[in-house]
Amino acid sequence: MTKHLITGTAGFIGFHLAKRLLDQGIEVVGFDNVNNYYSVSLKRDRLSQLIDYDNFTCVEADLADQEQVDQLFKKHEFERVVNLAAQAGVRYSLKNPRAYTESNITGFINLLEACRHAKTPHLTYASSSSVYGGGTNMPFSTSQSVDHPLSLYAATKKSNELMAHTYSHLYGLPTTGLRFFTVYGPWGRPDMALFLFTKAILEGQPIDVFNEGKMQRDFTYIDDIVEGVDRTSQQIATADPNWSSDSPTPASSKAPYRVFNIGNNQPVQLGYFIEVIEKAIGMTAKRNLLPMQPGDVPATFADIDALESAVGFRPSTSIETGVQHFVSWYRDYYNV
Repeated sequence: MTKHLITGTAGFIGFHLAKRLLDQGIEVVGFDNVNNYYSVSLKRDRLSQLIDYDNFTCVEADLADQEQVDQLFKKHEFERVVNLAAQAGVRYSLKNPRAYTESNITGFINLLEACRHAKTPHLTYASSSSVYGGGTNMPFSTSQSVDHPLSLYAATKKSNELMAHTYSHLYGLPTTGLRFFTVYGPWGRPDMALFLFTKAILEGQPIDVFNEGKMQRDFTYIDDIVEGVDRTSQQIATADPNWSSDSPTPASSKAPYRVFNIGNNQPVQLGYFIEVIEKAIGMTAKRNLLPMQPGDVPATFADIDALESAVGFRPSTSIETGVQHFVSWYRDYYNV
Protein backbone atom coordinates (compact mmCIF):
# COMPACT_ATOMS: atom_id res chain seq x y z
CA MET A 1 0.00 0.00 0.00
CA THR A 2 1.49 3.31 -1.10
CA LYS A 3 1.07 6.49 0.91
CA HIS A 4 -0.06 9.75 -0.68
CA LEU A 5 -0.13 13.24 0.79
CA ILE A 6 -2.99 15.39 -0.47
CA THR A 7 -3.06 18.98 0.71
CA GLY A 8 -6.42 20.73 0.66
CA THR A 9 -8.49 17.63 1.49
CA ALA A 10 -11.26 19.75 3.00
CA GLY A 11 -11.43 21.58 -0.32
CA PHE A 12 -13.46 20.70 -3.38
CA ILE A 13 -10.90 18.93 -5.58
CA GLY A 14 -8.80 17.59 -2.72
CA PHE A 15 -11.82 15.91 -1.15
CA HIS A 16 -12.81 14.16 -4.37
CA LEU A 17 -9.24 13.03 -5.11
CA ALA A 18 -8.78 11.70 -1.59
CA LYS A 19 -12.02 9.70 -1.81
CA ARG A 20 -11.00 8.21 -5.16
CA LEU A 21 -7.61 7.10 -3.83
CA LEU A 22 -9.07 5.76 -0.59
CA ASP A 23 -11.54 3.67 -2.58
CA GLN A 24 -8.55 2.22 -4.44
CA GLY A 25 -7.03 1.13 -1.12
CA ILE A 26 -4.28 3.77 -1.16
CA GLU A 27 -3.22 5.21 2.18
CA VAL A 28 -3.94 8.95 2.21
CA VAL A 29 -2.73 11.63 4.59
CA GLY A 30 -4.97 14.67 4.21
CA PHE A 31 -3.61 18.09 5.15
CA ASP A 32 -5.80 21.19 5.46
CA ASN A 33 -6.09 24.27 7.67
CA VAL A 34 -9.90 24.36 7.24
CA ASN A 35 -9.94 28.15 6.96
CA ASN A 36 -13.06 30.29 6.75
CA TYR A 37 -12.67 31.61 3.18
CA TYR A 38 -16.03 29.91 2.66
CA SER A 39 -18.36 27.69 4.71
CA VAL A 40 -16.37 25.77 7.32
CA SER A 41 -19.36 23.46 7.83
CA LEU A 42 -19.21 22.41 4.16
CA LYS A 43 -15.50 21.65 4.56
CA ARG A 44 -16.18 19.66 7.74
CA ASP A 45 -18.92 17.71 5.98
CA ARG A 46 -16.50 16.82 3.18
CA LEU A 47 -13.96 15.60 5.72
CA SER A 48 -16.66 13.58 7.48
CA GLN A 49 -16.96 11.52 4.29
CA LEU A 50 -13.28 10.57 4.58
CA ILE A 51 -12.57 9.98 8.26
CA ASP A 52 -14.36 6.62 8.38
CA TYR A 53 -11.77 5.12 6.03
CA ASP A 54 -9.15 3.10 7.90
CA ASN A 55 -6.54 4.22 5.36
CA PHE A 56 -7.14 7.96 5.92
CA THR A 57 -5.21 10.21 8.31
CA CYS A 58 -6.40 13.79 8.80
CA VAL A 59 -3.89 16.50 9.70
CA GLU A 60 -5.33 19.92 10.44
CA ALA A 61 -2.47 22.38 9.93
CA ASP A 62 -1.27 25.21 7.70
CA LEU A 63 1.18 24.86 4.81
CA ALA A 64 2.47 28.35 5.60
CA ASP A 65 3.74 26.99 8.94
CA GLN A 66 7.14 25.53 8.09
CA GLU A 67 7.48 23.64 11.36
CA GLN A 68 4.16 21.84 10.86
CA VAL A 69 5.11 20.85 7.31
CA ASP A 70 8.54 19.62 8.38
CA GLN A 71 7.04 17.54 11.19
CA LEU A 72 4.60 15.98 8.74
CA PHE A 73 7.41 14.79 6.47
CA LYS A 74 9.43 13.50 9.41
CA LYS A 75 6.48 11.36 10.50
CA HIS A 76 5.47 10.03 7.07
CA GLU A 77 7.22 8.86 3.92
CA PHE A 78 5.17 9.70 0.83
CA GLU A 79 5.26 7.97 -2.55
CA ARG A 80 3.26 10.84 -4.05
CA VAL A 81 2.44 14.41 -3.00
CA VAL A 82 -0.47 16.28 -4.59
CA ASN A 83 -0.73 19.94 -3.62
CA LEU A 84 -4.31 21.20 -3.96
CA ALA A 85 -4.21 23.59 -1.00
CA ALA A 86 -4.35 27.21 -2.09
CA GLN A 87 -6.11 30.48 -1.55
CA ALA A 88 -8.51 30.39 -4.49
CA GLY A 89 -10.66 32.99 -6.21
CA VAL A 90 -9.87 35.85 -8.56
CA ARG A 91 -12.14 38.52 -7.08
CA TYR A 92 -11.14 37.81 -3.47
CA SER A 93 -7.51 38.52 -4.42
CA LEU A 94 -8.47 42.14 -5.11
CA LYS A 95 -9.50 42.55 -1.47
CA ASN A 96 -7.10 40.27 0.40
CA PRO A 97 -3.85 40.00 -1.57
CA ARG A 98 -1.70 38.87 1.35
CA ALA A 99 -3.84 35.76 1.83
CA TYR A 100 -2.54 34.64 -1.58
CA THR A 101 1.15 35.22 -0.94
CA GLU A 102 0.93 33.45 2.43
CA SER A 103 -0.92 30.38 1.17
CA ASN A 104 0.17 30.10 -2.46
CA ILE A 105 3.78 31.29 -2.18
CA THR A 106 4.96 30.68 1.39
CA GLY A 107 2.96 27.47 1.67
CA PHE A 108 4.29 26.19 -1.64
CA ILE A 109 7.94 26.89 -0.84
CA ASN A 110 7.53 25.02 2.46
CA LEU A 111 6.16 22.04 0.55
CA LEU A 112 8.90 22.17 -2.10
CA GLU A 113 11.58 22.23 0.59
CA ALA A 114 9.99 19.31 2.41
CA CYS A 115 9.71 17.27 -0.81
CA ARG A 116 13.30 18.11 -1.69
CA HIS A 117 14.75 16.91 1.60
CA ALA A 118 12.50 13.84 1.72
CA LYS A 119 13.43 12.95 -1.88
CA THR A 120 9.73 12.65 -2.73
CA PRO A 121 9.34 10.65 -5.97
CA HIS A 122 6.81 13.05 -7.53
CA LEU A 123 5.07 16.33 -6.64
CA THR A 124 1.91 17.18 -8.58
CA TYR A 125 0.39 20.59 -7.93
CA ALA A 126 -2.56 22.73 -8.94
CA SER A 127 -1.95 25.60 -11.30
CA SER A 128 -4.78 27.44 -13.05
CA SER A 129 -6.12 28.54 -16.43
CA SER A 130 -5.91 32.04 -14.94
CA VAL A 131 -2.20 32.10 -15.82
CA TYR A 132 -3.15 32.74 -19.46
CA GLY A 133 -4.31 36.19 -18.33
CA GLY A 134 -4.65 38.64 -21.18
CA GLY A 135 -4.00 36.07 -23.88
CA THR A 136 -6.68 35.69 -26.57
CA ASN A 137 -5.15 33.04 -28.86
CA MET A 138 -7.35 30.02 -28.15
CA PRO A 139 -7.45 27.20 -27.41
CA PHE A 140 -4.88 28.02 -24.75
CA SER A 141 -1.81 25.83 -25.18
CA THR A 142 1.00 25.19 -22.72
CA SER A 143 3.38 26.22 -25.51
CA GLN A 144 2.12 29.82 -25.18
CA SER A 145 3.61 32.58 -23.07
CA VAL A 146 1.84 33.25 -19.77
CA ASP A 147 3.57 36.46 -18.77
CA HIS A 148 0.54 38.76 -18.51
CA PRO A 149 -1.59 37.72 -15.50
CA LEU A 150 -4.68 39.81 -14.76
CA SER A 151 -4.99 39.02 -11.05
CA LEU A 152 -2.70 38.33 -8.11
CA TYR A 153 -4.23 34.86 -7.89
CA ALA A 154 -3.01 34.16 -11.44
CA ALA A 155 0.39 35.62 -10.63
CA THR A 156 0.82 33.29 -7.64
CA LYS A 157 -0.09 30.28 -9.77
CA LYS A 158 2.44 31.28 -12.41
CA SER A 159 4.94 31.72 -9.59
CA ASN A 160 4.26 28.16 -8.44
CA GLU A 161 5.22 26.87 -11.89
CA LEU A 162 8.45 28.85 -11.83
CA MET A 163 9.29 27.73 -8.30
CA ALA A 164 8.62 24.10 -9.20
CA HIS A 165 10.90 24.31 -12.22
CA THR A 166 13.70 25.72 -10.06
CA TYR A 167 13.47 22.74 -7.70
CA SER A 168 13.26 20.29 -10.59
CA HIS A 169 16.39 21.86 -12.08
CA LEU A 170 18.45 22.33 -8.94
CA TYR A 171 17.51 19.22 -6.99
CA GLY A 172 16.04 16.80 -9.54
CA LEU A 173 12.63 16.90 -7.84
CA PRO A 174 10.07 15.63 -10.38
CA THR A 175 7.17 18.11 -10.55
CA THR A 176 4.02 18.31 -12.66
CA GLY A 177 1.72 21.34 -12.72
CA LEU A 178 -1.91 21.08 -13.83
CA ARG A 179 -3.72 24.15 -15.13
CA PHE A 180 -7.33 23.57 -14.10
CA PHE A 181 -10.12 25.07 -16.19
CA THR A 182 -13.27 26.05 -14.20
CA VAL A 183 -13.94 22.93 -12.16
CA TYR A 184 -17.54 22.22 -11.09
CA GLY A 185 -19.64 19.43 -9.62
CA PRO A 186 -21.10 18.04 -6.35
CA TRP A 187 -19.51 19.37 -3.15
CA GLY A 188 -18.29 22.39 -5.14
CA ARG A 189 -17.20 25.76 -3.80
CA PRO A 190 -19.95 28.20 -2.75
CA ASP A 191 -18.13 31.12 -4.41
CA MET A 192 -18.29 29.52 -7.88
CA ALA A 193 -20.91 30.46 -10.47
CA LEU A 194 -22.79 27.14 -10.51
CA PHE A 195 -23.24 27.16 -6.73
CA LEU A 196 -24.22 30.84 -6.60
CA PHE A 197 -26.66 30.55 -9.49
CA THR A 198 -28.32 27.39 -8.20
CA LYS A 199 -28.79 28.85 -4.74
CA ALA A 200 -30.22 32.14 -6.03
CA ILE A 201 -32.59 30.55 -8.54
CA LEU A 202 -34.01 28.15 -5.96
CA GLU A 203 -34.52 31.06 -3.55
CA GLY A 204 -36.14 33.22 -6.21
CA GLN A 205 -33.32 35.76 -6.04
CA PRO A 206 -31.68 37.47 -9.05
CA ILE A 207 -28.29 36.27 -10.26
CA ASP A 208 -25.38 38.56 -11.18
CA VAL A 209 -24.35 37.83 -14.76
CA PHE A 210 -21.03 39.47 -15.58
CA ASN A 211 -20.13 40.62 -19.08
CA GLU A 212 -23.87 40.26 -19.77
CA GLY A 213 -23.47 36.49 -20.07
CA LYS A 214 -21.06 36.69 -23.02
CA MET A 215 -18.11 35.17 -21.18
CA GLN A 216 -17.02 31.67 -22.14
CA ARG A 217 -15.61 29.07 -19.78
CA ASP A 218 -14.18 25.61 -20.31
CA PHE A 219 -16.30 24.07 -17.54
CA THR A 220 -14.69 20.80 -16.41
CA TYR A 221 -16.56 18.22 -14.33
CA ILE A 222 -14.94 17.14 -11.07
CA ASP A 223 -14.76 13.42 -11.92
CA ASP A 224 -12.82 14.24 -15.08
CA ILE A 225 -10.45 16.48 -13.14
CA VAL A 226 -9.79 13.82 -10.51
CA GLU A 227 -9.18 11.16 -13.14
CA GLY A 228 -6.64 13.42 -14.81
CA VAL A 229 -4.91 14.32 -11.55
CA ASP A 230 -4.66 10.69 -10.48
CA ARG A 231 -3.22 9.54 -13.79
CA THR A 232 -0.75 12.41 -13.92
CA SER A 233 0.41 11.84 -10.36
CA GLN A 234 1.18 8.20 -11.12
CA GLN A 235 3.31 9.14 -14.13
CA ILE A 236 6.48 10.67 -12.71
CA ALA A 237 7.72 13.72 -14.61
CA THR A 238 10.93 13.17 -16.56
CA ALA A 239 13.31 15.35 -18.52
CA ASP A 240 12.25 16.12 -22.07
CA PRO A 241 14.95 14.69 -24.39
CA ASN A 242 13.85 17.08 -27.16
CA TRP A 243 14.02 20.22 -25.05
CA SER A 244 16.40 22.81 -26.48
CA SER A 245 17.86 25.83 -24.73
CA ASP A 246 18.04 27.56 -28.12
CA SER A 247 14.26 27.43 -28.48
CA PRO A 248 12.92 26.52 -25.03
CA THR A 249 9.34 25.27 -24.72
CA PRO A 250 7.53 26.47 -21.56
CA ALA A 251 5.79 23.22 -20.56
CA SER A 252 8.81 20.92 -20.33
CA SER A 253 12.51 21.11 -19.58
CA LYS A 254 15.80 19.27 -19.45
CA ALA A 255 14.82 18.93 -15.78
CA PRO A 256 12.06 16.49 -14.64
CA TYR A 257 9.33 19.10 -15.06
CA ARG A 258 5.97 19.15 -16.83
CA VAL A 259 2.94 21.44 -17.09
CA PHE A 260 -0.40 20.35 -18.58
CA ASN A 261 -3.79 21.88 -19.23
CA ILE A 262 -6.75 19.93 -17.88
CA GLY A 263 -10.05 21.19 -19.23
CA ASN A 264 -13.14 19.98 -21.02
CA ASN A 265 -11.93 21.30 -24.42
CA GLN A 266 -15.48 22.56 -25.06
CA PRO A 267 -16.00 26.21 -24.02
CA VAL A 268 -19.54 27.14 -23.03
CA GLN A 269 -21.02 30.63 -23.07
CA LEU A 270 -22.21 31.75 -19.65
CA GLY A 271 -25.69 32.48 -21.00
CA TYR A 272 -26.12 28.87 -22.15
CA PHE A 273 -24.64 27.60 -18.88
CA ILE A 274 -27.43 29.44 -17.06
CA GLU A 275 -30.03 27.90 -19.37
CA VAL A 276 -28.73 24.44 -18.50
CA ILE A 277 -29.02 25.24 -14.78
CA GLU A 278 -32.56 26.54 -15.28
CA LYS A 279 -33.56 23.31 -17.04
CA ALA A 280 -32.00 21.14 -14.34
CA ILE A 281 -33.79 23.08 -11.60
CA GLY A 282 -37.06 23.61 -13.45
CA MET A 283 -37.12 27.35 -12.75
CA THR A 284 -36.21 30.52 -14.66
CA ALA A 285 -33.48 32.82 -13.39
CA LYS A 286 -33.88 36.54 -12.86
CA ARG A 287 -30.75 37.92 -14.53
CA ASN A 288 -28.94 41.03 -13.33
CA LEU A 289 -26.68 41.86 -16.30
CA LEU A 290 -23.40 43.48 -15.29
CA PRO A 291 -20.13 44.51 -16.98
CA MET A 292 -16.90 42.52 -16.77
CA GLN A 293 -15.26 42.50 -13.37
CA PRO A 294 -11.61 43.49 -12.78
CA GLY A 295 -9.31 40.47 -12.98
CA ASP A 296 -11.75 38.37 -15.02
CA VAL A 297 -10.97 37.10 -18.51
CA PRO A 298 -13.55 36.97 -21.33
CA ALA A 299 -12.94 33.35 -22.31
CA THR A 300 -11.03 30.17 -21.47
CA PHE A 301 -10.56 27.19 -23.78
CA ALA A 302 -8.03 24.42 -23.13
CA ASP A 303 -5.84 22.60 -25.61
CA ILE A 304 -5.50 19.21 -23.88
CA ASP A 305 -3.68 17.23 -26.57
CA ALA A 306 -0.50 17.09 -24.48
CA LEU A 307 -2.35 15.64 -21.47
CA GLU A 308 -4.08 13.04 -23.63
CA SER A 309 -0.78 12.05 -25.22
CA ALA A 310 0.99 11.80 -21.86
CA VAL A 311 -1.57 9.92 -19.75
CA GLY A 312 -4.18 8.68 -22.24
CA PHE A 313 -7.08 10.65 -20.81
CA ARG A 314 -9.47 13.24 -22.18
CA PRO A 315 -12.37 14.74 -20.16
CA SER A 316 -15.75 13.70 -21.54
CA THR A 317 -18.57 14.72 -19.17
CA SER A 318 -21.08 17.01 -20.90
CA ILE A 319 -22.17 20.25 -19.24
CA GLU A 320 -25.78 19.02 -19.20
CA THR A 321 -24.85 15.84 -17.32
CA GLY A 322 -22.50 17.57 -14.92
CA VAL A 323 -24.91 20.36 -13.99
CA GLN A 324 -27.70 17.85 -13.37
CA HIS A 325 -25.45 15.92 -10.98
CA PHE A 326 -24.61 19.13 -9.11
CA VAL A 327 -28.24 20.28 -8.82
CA SER A 328 -29.27 16.84 -7.53
CA TRP A 329 -26.48 16.98 -4.92
CA TYR A 330 -27.40 20.55 -3.92
CA ARG A 331 -31.08 19.68 -3.40
CA ASP A 332 -30.14 16.67 -1.31
CA TYR A 333 -27.43 18.39 0.76
CA TYR A 334 -29.51 21.48 1.55
CA ASN A 335 -32.81 19.59 1.66
CA VAL A 336 -34.36 21.85 -1.00
